[in-house]
Amino acid sequence: MMVGAGLYRLGVIALLSGVLAGTPGAEEPYRAPDSIPGTELIGADGAWLRFREGVPFVDTRLPSDFEAGRIPGAVNLTIMRDHDDPRNRFTRERLLDVVGGTDQPVVVYCNERDCWRTEAAARRAQEWGFTRVHYFPGGYPEWIRYGYPFE
Repeated sequence: MMVGAGLYRLGVIALLSGVLAGTPGAEEPYRAPDSIPGTELIGADGAWLRFREGVPFVDTRLPSDFEAGRIPGAVNLTIMRDHDDPRNRFTRERLLDVVGGTDQPVVVYCNERDCWRTEAAARRAQEWGFTRVHYFPGGYPEWIRYGYPFE
């Protein structure tokens, strides 16, 4: 009986140790990829250059984040994981309204590299035929850290 109880305790300890240590296959926090094939990766300096060129900026964050502060002139097209989510404003039609055509440049951004929205927006834009997507994974916080204007 003691051997069975001892093995049981060891099994529980092993299970808890694995859970607490982060077992293989456990979901890790999201981190934006360093690049997305078919897009141009840009940092704050590249975003500033595109800003001065008049390239449209699409802020994919939630409206409350957008209202709290944004890159001047950016348009808020919130992207949600589910294409059918009624809060999803990032649609092909809305993006065309902002950009003007699938062959026109656009910068997409969110909040830092732990925000999945920039990657999702870049990939959806490509699926819809947009060919000049500037992928800015550092987003609004990086823009601010570099001292660029905001509203």
